[in-house]
Amino acid sequence: MSMEYSDTVMRADVAVVGGGPAGMMAAISAAEAGASVLLLEPNERLGKKLNITGKGRCNLTNCCGLEEFLSSVPRNGRFLYSAYSQFTSADVMAFFEALGVPLKTERGNRVFPVSDRAFDVSGALERRLRKLGVTILRDRVEALLLRDGALRGVKGERGDYETCRVVVATGGVSYPLTGSTGDGYRLARQAGHTVQEPRGSLVPLCAAGELCPSLQGLSLKNAALRLYENDKKIYSDFGEMLFTHFGVSGPMVLSASAHIRHFDKKKYRLEIDLKPALDEATLDKRLLADFLKHANCDFINALDDLLPRKLIGPFVQLTGIPPHRKVHDLTREERRRMLALLKALPVEITGPRPVAEAIVTAGGVTVKEVNPSTMESRLLPGLYFAGEVLDVDAYTGGFNLQIAWCTGRLAGSSAALI
Repeated sequence: MSMEYSDTVMRADVAVVGGGPAGMMAAISAAEAGASVLLLEPNERLGKKLNITGKGRCNLTNCCGLEEFLSSVPRNGRFLYSAYSQFTSADVMAFFEALGVPLKTERGNRVFPVSDRAFDVSGALERRLRKLGVTILRDRVEALLLRDGALRGVKGERGDYETCRVVVATGGVSYPLTGSTGDGYRLARQAGHTVQEPRGSLVPLCAAGELCPSLQGLSLKNAALRLYENDKKIYSDFGEMLFTHFGVSGPMVLSASAHIRHFDKKKYRLEIDLKPALDEATLDKRLLADFLKHANCDFINALDDLLPRKLIGPFVQLTGIPPHRKVHDLTREERRRMLALLKALPVEITGPRPVAEAIVTAGGVTVKEVNPSTMESRLLPGLYFAGEVLDVDAYTGGFNLQIAWCTGRLAGSSAALI
């Protein structure tokens, strides 16, 4: 969709700042309620970040109920009770199906377009905006226009836009090349709002030592992961992960990162269960059987049936067992050390990767200053917030886009009703 330029004053019932998923949904909802709507977006295309979600497939929601959704939002989940109740994941699915986007549900209740194309989702939203007569302008909003303490519009680089109702849906600061540069935080602060320091969530993690660099590129498909905070287990998961030159990444790691919030005060450690299908007793029997099979082999040459080839060398080093010791010479204590490492391979976490590499931003506009029933500012009437600009973030699996849809829906429809 081409977007117009503006260098004059324009007027509308509602101005939506930001053309991502929350902003597009807010604009659609306000227009469906009968309001005239301006949608302001600095990028040449709407939904630039949406188009790269889910590796370009767009995991647009998670087919779950209210309580499961709220429990998947570790930061201020209860704030979303009203927004989700009014636009559930089932409602989101029905909405996109009605726009001509057939959907499918995959493992973990993740919902994708049948086409596996994020562009089909953004394209359907653009067509709906066009049909509703939403005016889409390519402009970056620099400030709110305030007069005698009241909201009177927004100031863009190319012109002023007069309105008494503004929805801020600018995203956070992750993936800044898509336009998420923190503009919404500046607008919120101008209105007197508190902004929690933004940081990365669903972000790869850096690790100490040489283990991870030595395993760079190794993907584990059916592993279990446990996250410890000061030796207290705070999260566990099962699935896929990836070793990198800086540490670890992949779906399990990204979800675990949402629980890591106090690097300045606490220490974090991952333990990887390489054989989650076997309890310790069963795994010990497996080791004994393997040892019998390879009794006359060097230790380092006897692990092909047990571990990925890339992991064998680093694993042997961690056991402290000489690599060329014959298997029949291994002691019970050495076997116990092997067993412990197979069930709990330790990775000391030193911090997250930069927020620019995060899938979503944690932090943002303090939700106590926003009415959860309308998404309206408690400090400046007529100002609304939606999506990632708010201090809410969720796990992977479609939950963050669900937040965008339901808060955008509520903000847009609320703004239109004044």
